[in-house]
Amino acid sequence: MGDQRNLFLAIALSLGVLLIYQVLVIDPATKRQRAARDAAEQTQLQSPATVSADPAGDSGPVIVDRDAAINAHPRVRVDTPVLDGSINLNGARFDDLFLKKFRVDMDPTSPEVVLLDPRKSRGGYFTNFGWRAADEGANNTLPGLNTPWTLIRGKMLTPSTPVTLQYTSPEGLVFEREISVDDQYMFTIADTVRNDGTSSRVIAPSGMVRRYGNPTELPKNASREEKMKNRSGFILHQGAVGVVGEKVVEIKYRKLAKDGGAKNNGTGGWLGFTDKYWLSAMVPPQDATITSDVRTFTSNSGDTVFEAAYQLDPKTITPGQSITVEQKLFTGAKQYKVLQAYQENLGISRFDMAIDWGIFWFLTRPYFNALDFFYGLVGNFGIAILILTLVIKIIFFPIANRSYASMARMKALQPKMEELRANFKDDPQRMQQETMELYKREKVNPVGGCLPMLLQIPIFYALYKTLYISIEMRHAPFFGWIKDLSAPDPTHIGNLFGLIPWDPTGVPVLGAVLAVGIWPLLMGITMGAQQLLNPPAPDPTQRRIFAFMPVIFTIMLAPFAAGLVIYWAWNNFLSLIQQYYITRKNGVETPFDKMLAKLLGKPGTGEA
Repeated sequence: MGDQRNLFLAIALSLGVLLIYQVLVIDPATKRQRAARDAAEQTQLQSPATVSADPAGDSGPVIVDRDAAINAHPRVRVDTPVLDGSINLNGARFDDLFLKKFRVDMDPTSPEVVLLDPRKSRGGYFTNFGWRAADEGANNTLPGLNTPWTLIRGKMLTPSTPVTLQYTSPEGLVFEREISVDDQYMFTIADTVRNDGTSSRVIAPSGMVRRYGNPTELPKNASREEKMKNRSGFILHQGAVGVVGEKVVEIKYRKLAKDGGAKNNGTGGWLGFTDKYWLSAMVPPQDATITSDVRTFTSNSGDTVFEAAYQLDPKTITPGQSITVEQKLFTGAKQYKVLQAYQENLGISRFDMAIDWGIFWFLTRPYFNALDFFYGLVGNFGIAILILTLVIKIIFFPIANRSYASMARMKALQPKMEELRANFKDDPQRMQQETMELYKREKVNPVGGCLPMLLQIPIFYALYKTLYISIEMRHAPFFGWIKDLSAPDPTHIGNLFGLIPWDPTGVPVLGAVLAVGIWPLLMGITMGAQQLLNPPAPDPTQRRIFAFMPVIFTIMLAPFAAGLVIYWAWNNFLSLIQQYYITRKNGVETPFDKMLAKLLGKPGTGEA
């Protein structure tokens, strides 16, 4: 007992030293490093931009300041019900767009989400439509990344007021580009090319989406909040995405940077880059033949540049002739109904695949539709999650009943199992034989409780995936302290759930434990309570491992979105009630009955 007391005292003192060191040393040092980093970044932004040539032809200075990049060229303002920003007349680039209905954080006065960015450094993200020469002519005379377009009609791009740009090449090709936009996220780029020269030209329309830096790769000194916000893991695709003919294009940023890109040919489709919630994708004519190229290279500023591009079939323009080619650009939020409407109305092949439905898409899509339906009824996405989970539990009630009944019968056999282990502890083979005979006599299937549960694993994974990808859960409140279902539970056990003004997440080793919030704790408690109803593992070591699993899952799931943890806790609670009912119905006393009897001073009920 003395040794144990000394051990606990040593652990307590060690924890105290770690906490004091965190508060007095690490926290101040972190603040100093952050202040120094911010000062260095501010100095970099204020310093003159360096001039370097882009290997893909995007010449000009490498600008790291967004405002400086905006002011470097003349622009046409964009203003729609859901977007605002501007189009760069240098190249007619779409490189400055904000999402009006989505903020950076929960503060309604926080900045709008930046979708497209004109910088030629990390964070830069733009789309350009141009033309390429397919004959002897020089490419640099055709509209490209740096072509100086002139605004000839319109002043501001809105859903009711298109704008027209013009460019004339030295060979006498006159390009008029009319840009229009609807009240959602779709731009239409209609190019009319007239040959006022003396010779025929063969030119091909093209499009490009380019991104500077891997948006899923954070710097080493990124904060925990930044890491949690950027968390995707294996469950979500972020990177190049699209459909070229019958070929689906899905290449994650990391894989693209490591293994290179891919080229495809086909008729119709779309191509671009996707984030968790946002998409920028070019949409060529759906009856046109596309040659696509997804690639990566290193810019002169040292950033990895990701590029998704395509070219359409060349077109011959004789003197005096004109042609018109219409292309589209989607850039905005991946709202299912919006994507599906474009897919149906514009005939865009599999456009709603921009949402990563996963391998169980046949489940995730109906789940999303159900969530959207319940949200429309109750007006709270958290309650919609609870209702959908309850509906799924009702649907699988018979399967779960058989599983829990089998586990109850296994639990009732535990006294006889313990007797067999005691009698044949030195003869494992005989014990195995006697155990199988016991199962046979009692008509118990040892895997009967597992198989029905295995059937439900894809169901619950698909629901988990649905919640993870749903933009409707972003910044959606629940009740109490949960203001954003897509963010982790903001309470921490390490600061007594907010009573102490201190962030425990940075504590070495113990930070993950101290950062556990209220909902993760409820999830762990319900998981542990449900585990008490399961038959104990035959091996003592396995029993100890299983007993520790709720603790492990509590710590693992604490950084996950609160909506997912609430779903898990609620699902555990419903399963606990159902399993308790089935266990008692089969005449088996549970640990809860024993605890209740002890509290009431009554003897245990025993087996019925």
